[in-house]
Amino acid sequence: MKKFGLIGAAGYIAPRHMRAIKDLGHELTCAYDINDSVGIIDSISPNSEFFTEFERFQYYASNLQRSPDTALDYIGVCSPNYLHLSHIAAGLRLGCDVICEKPLVPTPEALDELAAVEKETGKRVFNILQLRHHQSIIDLKAQVAADSKNDKYEVDLTYITSRGKWYQESWKGDPRKSYGVIMNIGIHFFDMLHYIFGGLEKNVLHYQDAYKACGYLEYENARVKWFLSVDAEDLPESVKGKQPTYRSITVDGQEIEFSAGFTDLHTVSYEEIIKGKGFGIEDARHCIEAVNDLNNMKVVTPDAQEAHRFYKRLAG
Repeated sequence: MKKFGLIGAAGYIAPRHMRAIKDLGHELTCAYDINDSVGIIDSISPNSEFFTEFERFQYYASNLQRSPDTALDYIGVCSPNYLHLSHIAAGLRLGCDVICEKPLVPTPEALDELAAVEKETGKRVFNILQLRHHQSIIDLKAQVAADSKNDKYEVDLTYITSRGKWYQESWKGDPRKSYGVIMNIGIHFFDMLHYIFGGLEKNVLHYQDAYKACGYLEYENARVKWFLSVDAEDLPESVKGKQPTYRSITVDGQEIEFSAGFTDLHTVSYEEIIKGKGFGIEDARHCIEAVNDLNNMKVVTPDAQEAHRFYKRLAG
């Protein structure tokens, strides 16, 4: 049985980490968040220590490390994006391996800093890249690898996840803290595309504001038109008023169904990490580089071959 600490226990994604720890038969020993709305812990790990000051959490965890009987094995990081680097480094320096939500960090330079701390401490950082464990994605990757197709695949990626007015008031709506809408809701899709279609050869931004973005990516084996949004007005008419999220990937015109099967992917991710098969810093580097480039890129007007089908709405 492994012992875990958790940073960011009141966040949206934290319960998936808590359930993964419980369902795999491990122990959530202690948790931290500045927000004390963490009643979910009662149904998962009611005996966990909880702190609302990081200094007290860190002190408690460091005392646990004095004895192999109480020492933490892993620190989970579910805090806001801009705190990941600091919290990962703190976990490594406690003598723990660290499991962090995406995005790991915002820039390649921050990845290099994490690699240096890994080397200093002898501990590892693992990123949750859960789409790599989704069966539809695994099957598509195998299909692409086995295909003798001479030309590249034509891919359309559309992800709209409606967010209310609270979103822009939260850290997620602050680009200094979330690093923008592409980083916040798109990073795992960029990882998935690289995982399936190989190295990135072209990266172009067609539009970006606080609510949505779109562009064009070209990989070794695919040409990808992508659109990401947190604006409910972007939902297709066929789903408006029926569901808050629209997620679609087509490959050569064929829809890839991956709406189902998300529930347990964090548990699978934890299981693989504990087995020593997790995804580390270098696995995350390609998508961090791609999104960091987009966040520093000038918008260009697309030609018809590279424009996403929703671009017309943005262009008026």
